[in-house]
Amino acid sequence: MTKVLLRAFAKVNYALEVRGLREDGYHEISTVMQSITLADEVEIEYIREGFELMVEPENAEAGAPEGNTAYRAQKMLEELVGTTLPVRLVLRKRIPAGAGLGGGSADAAATLVGLNELFALGLSAADLREVSLKIGADVPFCLSGGTALGEGIGEVLSPLPEPPPHCLVVAKPAMGASTARIYHAYDNRPQGDGASVAPVVDALRVGDLGALARSLSNSLAPVTKSLEPEVRALEEELLCGGALGAVMSGSGTSVFGMFGSEEEARSAASRLRAPFIRLCGPVGHGMEML
Repeated sequence: MTKVLLRAFAKVNYALEVRGLREDGYHEISTVMQSITLADEVEIEYIREGFELMVEPENAEAGAPEGNTAYRAQKMLEELVGTTLPVRLVLRKRIPAGAGLGGGSADAAATLVGLNELFALGLSAADLREVSLKIGADVPFCLSGGTALGEGIGEVLSPLPEPPPHCLVVAKPAMGASTARIYHAYDNRPQGDGASVAPVVDALRVGDLGALARSLSNSLAPVTKSLEPEVRALEEELLCGGALGAVMSGSGTSVFGMFGSEEEARSAASRLRAPFIRLCGPVGHGMEML
């Protein structure tokens, strides 16, 4: 084997509850995450030496190579196994940056799995999870995917029942959001936010789509909306378009609306005004080998 190709799925947060600031500077959260069909492709090819990173399309936002999550995943795996892993890594980006959809985390998770497969390293899921924790809080979830409750900083995962069938319209304004900036603004907010994961967890356990949609919530949404008013506008447009519920994902700036059918979702999407609009559905895993 000289090449592997993986599909790395994005995620949305059905609920995100910020519970406080920890002594280490991270925020204690509780969140319900769901993998969705929107995905990047990660191609990893063996080369004789070195490391090459390519991003397609060329104008995709991926940052400097040294800060890219896939690059960090490769370097950390080299440190773990104590040998070089020379590859050409191509990221075919479909998940927008600064959207709260976990694109960078998904790419890192797929890189870890792909390198383990390509070089027959024999690392267990626990080994990969240990490395993933050093890259980012969402990377452990992206390794497993599906539907899960995340606690701690999001890395303590408990599987949840998959949601009832539904369709999502995911939309993102031109502007992205810096997670650090949003959390800083959240810490300086004048009052509480009222978000809670409990109703979402209950709705999933009984399989009630209407209750799930009505329970969507995000502690960070009011702050992000105040900084990026387009987030509020997109949420309102989705609800006016017939969404059963709508909320911002993660720290934003993407917003998703939940619909009972693809027909209803397509109708609502056709009336939205945003540079990025996609119809998606829930998926039961974080990645797949192609």
